[in-house]
Amino acid sequence: MSAWIFGYGSLVWRPDFPYLECRTAAIDGWSRRFWQGSTDHRGVPGDPGRVVTLVREPGARCWGRAYRIEGRDGEAILEGLAFREKGGYDRIVLDLHFAGAPEAPAPGFVYFANPDNPNWLGPAPLADIARQVRRSRGPSGANVEYVMELAGALRAMEVEDAHVFALADLVKGQGAP
Repeated sequence: MSAWIFGYGSLVWRPDFPYLECRTAAIDGWSRRFWQGSTDHRGVPGDPGRVVTLVREPGARCWGRAYRIEGRDGEAILEGLAFREKGGYDRIVLDLHFAGAPEAPAPGFVYFANPDNPNWLGPAPLADIARQVRRSRGPSGANVEYVMELAGALRAMEVEDAHVFALADLVKGQGAP
């Protein structure tokens, strides 16, 4: 088994599995949004944190990291990711477009939270999301860390994401509370 896994959230800055190759990649027609509740990593039941998911948006392009896995390790990695993403995420296959590469897109596994899942929080004013992020903490740590690490990793990749960057600015206190 050889496969690509696309990360657009914590996998961008914290892949916790072995991989053969890592490349900057994008998926088309999707945007990253802090609309998924986290009761198992960045929050707790009754006080969820906010983590990213994908929402369909015609003409949008979401940048992240693609990791190539292979063999028996690949099967174990997918099992581990199924556990890591158990809080409402489904796995789908989308075309991955690699940065600076003329080759055709490659299929890759992507985890996204369907709005029908029990942890879906949906859209909210960015200031409200920032307040929720500031107060939330779960077994994987502070929700603030998640936002700031993701924003830092995207900036290091030199890609734009207005939603993530605006939220990071609010969380840091550079915008209206």
